[in-house]
Amino acid sequence: MRKDLHPAYHFIDVKMTDGTIVKMRSTWGSEGDTLTLDIDPSVHPAWTGGNTKLMDTGGRVSKFKSKYAGLEL
Repeated sequence: MRKDLHPAYHFIDVKMTDGTIVKMRSTWGSEGDTLTLDIDPSVHPAWTGGNTKLMDTGGRVSKFKSKYAGLEL
């Protein structure tokens, strides 16, 4: 295996949106740096299941549905 091929893997502090700090290993930054998150799993709709409405920008969804309304599989 070649030397200096992989990035440095070290401990950093990750600050969640609610202010809690989690210590984890990462290749981001350097040892002891703090990564502050804008969105984390505790508030993001993909993990919480909230905000699942479909955005119909410019009527694109309704236009698609009307175009292919008679098509049956």
